[in-house]
Formats: sequence, structure tokens, C-alpha cells
Amino acid sequence: MRRIVWLALLLVVPIVAGGSPAPHLCATFSIVARDTTTGEIGVAVQSHWFSVGSDVPWAEAGVGAVATQSFVEAAYGPKILARIRAGESATAALVKELDADTLRAVRQVLVIDSKGNSGAHTGEECIPYAGHHVARDHVCAGNLLAADRVWDRMSEAFDSTKGAIGERLLAALEAGQQAGGDSRGMQSAAMIVVREIDPARPWKNRVVDLRVEDHPQPISELRRLYTIQQAYTLADEGDNAFARKDYAEAQRLYNASVQLVPLNDELIFWRGSMKMGIGDEEGAATDVREAIRLNPRWKILIARLPETIFPGVETVCKHLAIERTR
Repeated sequence: MRRIVWLALLLVVPIVAGGSPAPHLCATFSIVARDTTTGEIGVAVQSHWFSVGSDVPWAEAGVGAVATQSFVEAAYGPKILARIRAGESATAALVKELDADTLRAVRQVLVIDSKGNSGAHTGEECIPYAGHHVARDHVCAGNLLAADRVWDRMSEAFDSTKGAIGERLLAALEAGQQAGGDSRGMQSAAMIVVREIDPARPWKNRVVDLRVEDHPQPISELRRLYTIQQAYTLADEGDNAFARKDYAEAQRLYNASVQLVPLNDELIFWRGSMKMGIGDEEGAATDVREAIRLNPRWKILIARLPETIFPGVETVCKHLAIERTR
């Protein structure tokens, strides 16, 4: 029976009810989770499928997160989130959407809401190994996996990892891969983390939004990108501290930023600008010199940067014997 269902979906049915294209096989493993301390909600996923982040993960600050996979129906994401936003629990929203889906036997859907309600569905026709693990503050699931109980290993890793929810989501993906992962191998990965920062400007609520579309080691690449994103977040916070004249905090944040990605010439250069702004001419010159060593294009740019962008730029250029071109 399973073989008949799979062949029908893959080879025979070009159009399903309602005129939508037939679902593609986005076999994968994923996690949706909530940080009970910060209120952040996240979702992370890995698959041997190109650009898994464009279909599987969905999240909305103050509402919840959804992962829709197996023979994926992306509409589960926005539809379930809309139901939760309207007042339904995550589990009730999931049940109602499943009831309306004639292909629910081949769907796998995970959901969690901002209040901690969570649930999952693994259709009886999902390709083994397939299953899910529903916990207090997270749900893990996978299908077409190389080993059984991968979802349990993911849950254990999430529970045992300390720190920000992004770190814990990455740990769950790494554990899923170590436990067997997608039976076809690796290709893409994605992670979204949301926090209700400004309801009037929802784009500010997406604090992590990273996708690896096609890579031989997508989870490792996702971790690398996450580290860079964290470094840039620290630099942004450093700029904010500088703007409110908390110079000690600005230096601490910028130093922490550069420590995360010590060869990032962009962050080193703008740390130099911050140092110049607080009167540390020698420190500013040292950072700008290092940025130029890593990326000579900075020498061209600093020669024409205005004082409004880089306060004290004239002084730094004189210190480094760089002729201004403005």
C-alpha cells in the first residue's frame, strides 16, 4: 500500500485537489521550540533537499512555530499560525488543518505556540524511519531517516544544551545528524528564531533568519553563519551603547563581537571607528590597519569616508599615511 501511495504522489498525480501542484518529497528532520525564559520561539531543519528553508520552517513572534515536511504542504505554516493568532491552541490548529487535508497520511507537521502548547503529526504513510517526540517546550521529528529514534536523540540534545535557543536548536540538528540523519545525506538547512520586540514592526521580531541552500555540510555551515550573525548582533548592540554614551559597554560588546569572528575585517574596521569616537586614536589606527591587511579595499574606502560616517577619519588617515580623496 505504501509503495502505491508514494508512486502516485511522485509519478502520477501532477495536480492535487484545489489546483495546487503535487507535493514534493521534503524528507528531513526538524525541531520547533520555545525558550521558557526569554519567550523566544524557534524552528530549525536539515534535509537532503535543495533550499529546505523555503518550505519547511515557519515562525511568528508571540504566536508560534511550525515545521511542515515529508510530502510537504507549505500552507500548513501560515494557516496554523493564523489559527493560533486568532486564539486557537497549537494542537487544536494542527488537528483542524489535518482534518481538511486529504493527503494527511503522507504529511509530517510539528507545532508549538507561545503558551507552550505543542503537538505533532506523522502520517502512517510517511517513509520510515519516521516519527516524532513531543516534549514540554519542544517537538522533534523526522522522516526518511537512516535510523530509528533520531527524534529522541535530538530532544535529548536540546534538553542538555545550555544557552540561547539558537545554540540549542543547532545542538538538536547536530545530534540528529550524528544519530543517522536523512538517509540520502545532507544538502540544506535553516533556522528561524523570533522574539516579540516591536509588534508594530514585525520585521524586527525575527532575530535569527538563516538558510543554507546547498552545501555538503549544511549544519556546520549553519552554525558558522549563526556565529557570524551573533557577532554582528553584538556589534549592533555596541553601536547602540555608543549612541547612549556608554563607552565601556560599547567597547565590551565590540570586543566580544570581534572575538567571535576574529578575521572579520568589517567588524574590525568599525570597531576602529568606535575607538576613534571615544578618543582612542592608537586603537583606532591599529584596527583600521588590520582591516586593511585583511581586505585592502578598506584603504580605498577610508580615504573618502566623511566625518559623519567615521568621526575622526582625518586623524586616522594621517596616522596611517593614507591620502584623503574627498
